Parts: sequence; C-alpha cells; structure tokens
Amino acid sequence: MAAYKAKLDEFHQVLSEDEIDLKHLEKICFNGIPDVPGIRPLSWKLLLNYLPVNRSKWPQFLEKQRHTYNNFIKEMIVDPGKQHFGQNEKMDVTFEDHPLNPNPDSQWGAYFKDNKVLVQIDKDVRRLCPDIGFFQQACDFPCEEIVNAQSMETLRKRVDCSVLQFQTVTKNRQGIYNVISKKASQEYEVLTNGQESHWEVVERILFLYAKLNPGIAYVQGMNEIIGPIYYIFASDADISWKKHAECDAFFCFTNLMSEIRDNFIKTLDDSAMGIGNMMKQLMTRLESEDIALWQRFEKQDLKPQFYSFRWLTLMLSQEFPMPDVIRVWDSLFSGKKRFNLLIDICLAMIVLLRDDLLVSDFSANVKLLQHYPSMDIHCILNKAVSFKES
Repeated sequence: MAAYKAKLDEFHQVLSEDEIDLKHLEKICFNGIPDVPGIRPLSWKLLLNYLPVNRSKWPQFLEKQRHTYNNFIKEMIVDPGKQHFGQNEKMDVTFEDHPLNPNPDSQWGAYFKDNKVLVQIDKDVRRLCPDIGFFQQACDFPCEEIVNAQSMETLRKRVDCSVLQFQTVTKNRQGIYNVISKKASQEYEVLTNGQESHWEVVERILFLYAKLNPGIAYVQGMNEIIGPIYYIFASDADISWKKHAECDAFFCFTNLMSEIRDNFIKTLDDSAMGIGNMMKQLMTRLESEDIALWQRFEKQDLKPQFYSFRWLTLMLSQEFPMPDVIRVWDSLFSGKKRFNLLIDICLAMIVLLRDDLLVSDFSANVKLLQHYPSMDIHCILNKAVSFKES
C-alpha cells in the first residue's frame, strides 16, 4: 500500500510541474498508470504529443485546438448537411451540378463518395467494444448544433438514406417476384433526438479524419484504435476535460495515426514501418529467442499473417479485454520506440504458449493464436520486458 501511495504521489508531482518532465513521465507510465481519476487521460494527452509540456501554454493551445475542431464540424458536416437538406426530394437536374453529374469535380460526386466511407464507418462503430456497453450509452456532452438540428442532414440521416434495407426476393406460382424488406439488425441503436451515443461521437471523429486525410481516408480497424482513446477521455472525472473529450481524442488519434498509418496502406506493407516488415521482425525475434518454436512454425508453414497481422495493426486492441488493452497501451505510449515494444509483446504472447504450440497440429495452433487464451496481462508484459533487457 505504501508503494502504491508513493507511486501515486510521484504521478501527481510530475503532472503538477509547470514544465512537465516528459522523460520522467514516460518512465513511470511504462509500468502502468494508476486507475485514479484524471491521471491516465492527462498522461495519454502528453505521451501522444498533444499537450505541450509547458502548462502555461495549455489554455491558449486548447482554445485554438477546440476552435479548429469546431470549424471542422461546421465545414465538413453542418454546412454540407444544410446544403443537402431536403434534396432527396424531386429536383430540377438541369442545374450545373446535380446528382447525375459525371464530372469528377462535382460536389455531388464528392458527397456520394463521402457517404460510401460513412456507411463503412457506421457499420464498424456500431459494434465497437460490445463487451463493456459504454459506446451505446448517451454521452454527457453531445454536439448541440447537430443533435438539435432541424434543417440539416446529419450523419445519422445520411446513413439512413444510403444504406439499403436487407431484402428478400420471393417468386410466387405465377412467376411474379415480390420483394420483402427486412430491417437490418443493429447492435447499437440510435437514441432519441437531443441525445447522442458515444459510438456516434466516434463515428464523427473517424468521418472528419477521413475527410482531412483523403490519401488514406478510413480503413476498417481504425475504429479499434480510436475506441480506447475516446473511452479514456470521455470517462474523465474532470468535467472541464470531459466536455472536450471528442476534440482531444480526435487530435490524439491523428497524432497516433501519423505513426501507424503505414499499417493501413497496403502498398506500404513492406516499408520500414509497414505491417509486412513488422511481421518479419517478429519472426526474426522468434528465431533468435526460441529456435525450436520457430522451426515448428516453419515446418507447419504457420505464417505470421494468420495471427499477428491483427495483433500488430490494431495494437492488440482486439486480443484482450478493454482494461488489459489500456494497460498495454500505457506501456506502448511511454517511449519513442513503442513499436519495438509491441513486437516484443507479440513475441511474449507466442512464447508463453510454446508448450501447446510445440505439440499441436497446424489448425489447432492457428486457432490458439487467433483466439488468444485468457492470461494475466502483467505476465505477458513482464516477459516482453525480459526480451527487451536481454
């Protein structure tokens, strides 16, 4: 208990300094951030290079960031929503720009392209982290300009207009086809007007990111990266931070994506930071640490693509329960060589299953690695650190 109190005091001292010692913060965060209100959200904002280390700069910096984010919402969601409101009704297509305009610079063409991305985002965020039930709950600080909008097409309405209902086609004895519509099953439902679910906030963050980064746009799996970040910020006990969780999560997510975006671009798989190169590094490390296990994988032709692609791309966010993912990310965010540590954690996950992997056949091993068994996350992290120190 005394050691925990000393650790807590150290965090409070570091985070209260006028000039925060980032290296000291990284060192103490590496071993896990205490589950005390306010400490982890603030630490992550610093570790992800969002907040300046000089506290005196925070008010001006945060005011600027939040103003910028509100402008993003206005320019990319609110204004287009007002422009397109009611235009699904009958219209004169003789105007210079219209829904059937084949011109690649057509605003309507861009609108339909955005809708395609939005539908994929919507599909993914509606099933985000179903084990904790957080994301389908109403958030405390919805975007008032959107939830109370009367004359604009919200993202919610755009999805409803873009997604076709599941349909069943039947044929009667006379050879006439009938179409029977069925409502698509949705894990997370839309709340009533004036309310907004957490998953809808995440949807807006990802949509804005896709709009601002057309080179990569949205790729399935990004929802698993933003999920834990937003969850931590939106659960902050400090209301002054919590009310701006969406904005802060957006910029932290953007900073993190600048480091891992190569994992989501297929043409860069073999680049220095590409997923292909990371999987090669993992296998090289396995050969170095456990030659017998590496030979077993080689004999079975058990390729890292079968299991570690998801581990590395999504930073293990789908392999463990949310509390364990958060603990892993405490360590990953606590160093400049965070992705070397990620490889070591993946290596530890493999080596800790060596007894089963050495005696099981190919299919059993693939299943074991793809559905990682429940295990104390600290055992995995301690094993990874032992590789790092050896």
